[in-house]
Amino acid sequence: MQNGVPSLFSDFYRQHHGWLKRFMSRHLSCQHTAEDLTQDSFIRLISRRENLSQIDSPRAYLTTIAKGLLANYWRRQDIEQAYLEAQKHHTELESASAEEHYELLERLYQLDLMLKNLPPKARQAFLMSRIQGVRYQDIALELEVSERMVKKYIAQAMLQCLTVQTEASV
Repeated sequence: MQNGVPSLFSDFYRQHHGWLKRFMSRHLSCQHTAEDLTQDSFIRLISRRENLSQIDSPRAYLTTIAKGLLANYWRRQDIEQAYLEAQKHHTELESASAEEHYELLERLYQLDLMLKNLPPKARQAFLMSRIQGVRYQDIALELEVSERMVKKYIAQAMLQCLTVQTEASV
């Protein structure tokens, strides 16, 4: 598995699994989620194809991976909670099937990922334009930039949308 030595990963896993699971459990209220994210941490480690014998501080390295997974988990939880709140106020969401709910949440996660990677003014211009329907001229006044700059921000956001969509479909 790792550089032709499967036992290296097995030893690494046995040595650090319990500790990482306890770390995750301290940060999460659900034991099952802690177990899932612990496993995801090791999957990330495998996918990085690191030479495990060259990691000087394994727990620090695993902590970095785990914190990234925790941050993603909490972001997804926030999005899901916002969706559930919106569902209370929009009857058309209540009648959606479980599959439609799942697809909508996945789109929201992708949109969140796309927006997270945009500079603040590009994010604001995109949201004002696409969500609120504000004209470019008015966005330019609000952001104190030229209308041409607003067009660049929107183009940047659209390119980011395509990038995130392409990565999600791969």
